[in-house]
Amino acid sequence: MTQLRTVQVLGGGSAGSSAHVRSLASGLVARGVRVTVCAPPELDEVHDFPGSGADFAPVPRRGDPAAVGTLRAVCAGADLVHAHGLNAAVRSALALSGLRIPLVVTWHTRASDDGARGRVLRLLERRAARAAAIVLGTCPELVDRARTHGARDARLAPLAVPAAPRGPAPAGEPSRPVPVPVAVGRPVVLAAGALTPDSGYGTLLDAAALWRELDPVPLVAIAGEGRERAALERRITAEALPVRLLGRCDDIAPLLRSADIAVLPSRWEARSVLAQEALRRGVPLVATAVGGVPELVGNAAELVPYGDGGALAVAVAGLLADHRHRTELIRRGRAQAAGWQTEDETVAHVLSVYDELVSR
Repeated sequence: MTQLRTVQVLGGGSAGSSAHVRSLASGLVARGVRVTVCAPPELDEVHDFPGSGADFAPVPRRGDPAAVGTLRAVCAGADLVHAHGLNAAVRSALALSGLRIPLVVTWHTRASDDGARGRVLRLLERRAARAAAIVLGTCPELVDRARTHGARDARLAPLAVPAAPRGPAPAGEPSRPVPVPVAVGRPVVLAAGALTPDSGYGTLLDAAALWRELDPVPLVAIAGEGRERAALERRITAEALPVRLLGRCDDIAPLLRSADIAVLPSRWEARSVLAQEALRRGVPLVATAVGGVPELVGNAAELVPYGDGGALAVAVAGLLADHRHRTELIRRGRAQAAGWQTEDETVAHVLSVYDELVSR
C-alpha cells in the first residue's frame, strides 16, 4: 500500500492551532502517514515539529511573497494539503492553483466583522471556504459560517488540547519562564491569551477596578503578549489597578496551579485552551457566553455577557465568597472534561477525512 503523504500548513499560528498541528503530526506519523509541516521557523523553535517524526519546511510569515512559491514546491508531491487558519488556507489555495491536490482547511477561529479590515477578511474567508474540498470547523458556529461562505463540504471537528510545548520562545521574545504570581493572603484571578482588542481585557480591567472594594483585593494576572500591551499598561498605572501583565506564556499549567479563578472575557472563542485547561485542572471558570464556549463548558462554568464588566465582577466576587459553589464547579468541570474528544480520537477523525478524500 502506498504511504499517504500530507502537508500541514500554518500561517501565523495561534498557540492552540500550532499545538494541534504538532499533536496531529505525531499521531499521523505513528499511523504510517508521511507528514511535512510548513510553518514560520519561529513556531518550530517552540513546537519542535521534527520531534513528532514529521519533516519540517520553513515558510516565511504572512505577507512575504516568497511564501506561496515555497509552499507550492513542498506541496507538489503531496496526496493532500491541510491548512490551519485563514492565512494558511488562502496561501495554500494559491499554492495549489492548477494542481490536482485536495485541500482540507481547519477553521480554529473566525475573522473580525468590524470595519474595512473585517470586510477584507470575510472575502478571504469566502475564498478559502470555496477552495477547500472539506472545511473542518472547531465549533458549530464555524461550520455554519463556512457553509454561508460557500464551502462545498463543512463538518464539525472538535479538537483536544495537546500537551503544552516545552521549547524556547520564538526569536525576539523573552525565553525566561513566565513568573507564577504569588499573592500571599489574596486570591489570584488568571486570564491568558493574546493582548488584542477582541480578548476583552478592557472589560477585565473594568471588573478589576470594582474588585478593589473586596477584602482581600484579588490580584489579576494576565499571561500573553500583543499590540494592546502599552494601552493596558497605561491604564493599569493611571488607575492603580491590581493587575499584572506576565508576558508570553507557552505553558499555562503552572499559572493555573496558583490561580483561584480563571476568567475568559473574550469577544469570541471556539474551543479556548484556557477554558479547557481550567476545567481539567480544577480551576473555577468565569467566561463570556460567546461562540463555542457554552457548548464546550456546559454547566461547568459561570457565563456572562461579553463586554459587561459589572457582570464579570459580580460573577467572580460571588465565586470567591462561596466555597461550596467553587467546589461544585470544580466537580462539574472535571466531569465535563472527561467527555471531550481525546488527542487520539482527533487524529483518527482527521485521518478518516483524509482517507475519504484520497479514495475519491
